[in-house]
Parts: sequence; C-alpha cells; structure tokens
Amino acid sequence: MDLQLIDPCQDYKDAFLDFYTDFWENDPVNSGFYVEGVRDFERYVMALHAEAQGIDLLDGHVPCNHYWLVASGSILGVIRIRHNIESRFLREEAGHIGYDMAPRFRRMGLGSRMLAIGLKRAAIIGLKRVMISADEDNVASRNVIESNGGILDSIVQGKVFECAIARYWISL
Repeated sequence: MDLQLIDPCQDYKDAFLDFYTDFWENDPVNSGFYVEGVRDFERYVMALHAEAQGIDLLDGHVPCNHYWLVASGSILGVIRIRHNIESRFLREEAGHIGYDMAPRFRRMGLGSRMLAIGLKRAAIIGLKRVMISADEDNVASRNVIESNGGILDSIVQGKVFECAIARYWISL
C-alpha cells in the first residue's frame, strides 16, 4: 500500500466524509473531533492550515500541523504534530503528537507506519524530542509508540482525559 502524509486539502472532501462516517459508526466517542469538517469542510481545512501557522489559536492551543494518511484516494488516519508543549495540559497529558486511525484500518500496522512518517515531519518542524501519550489501557496505541522507539516516562492520572495516561518520549 502506497502511503502518504498530506496536508489537509479540499480535494479529499468525499474521502473525509467517509473517514468521519467510519468513526461515527464504529467509534462515535472520537467522531466528535472531526464533526466540524462535516459541518463546513472548506472552513475546516482552512482552520487546520491556520492552526499550523499559529493563526487564530484558541486559548491553550499551540501551532499544530495536521496531516492525513492517504492511500488510493482514502483517508486512513490523521496525525497532529504540535510545535511545542508549553501548556500544562499538553505537557502533562496530550504531548507533541496525537493520532487517530479510521476504525476500518486499525490493526493493520498502519498506525506504526503513520507515526514513523510523522516523526520525520516533527524533525523537519525542528523538534528534537517528542512526548506522546496514550491511555494506559490502549495497548494498540502503546504498541505503535513503542515500535517507533518510545520510552515510557511515567503513568499519570489525567485531569482532562480522566484516565490513567502512559507518557512516552522519543528522541528524533
């Protein structure tokens, strides 16, 4: 499968709607992260690009590049690379990188491949070391992080996510 990380773009509107529908039907808890793209796709894509440039950031947010993992015209996953973790929430819970795989593409090794490509992008942004977290009981996500060199730093009790969070560091 020829995988690419691309910047969000208008050409993938139908693919994005398929991606969202997969979440809505199979992982509704996390579908909310993408609902704005369904409501107004053009505005959503523009907002993602603005966030990467640090424009019109919400309180507590930092510049963040969003990339879509694509193959054969489908969006398989999304990875977010934050330029810093200067807020308490990012430093303690969320970290530099967050990612989601569409439910129908999970357990295929694609998350590990997406993170590997994403780590190269993080180095291009100028990051030397990144913190990545996963729910402590999310074995699949922890395996993705560990397969990319993640070293467990600590398990903390989340305040925003309200669960135990495994915090990892990866040197780039």
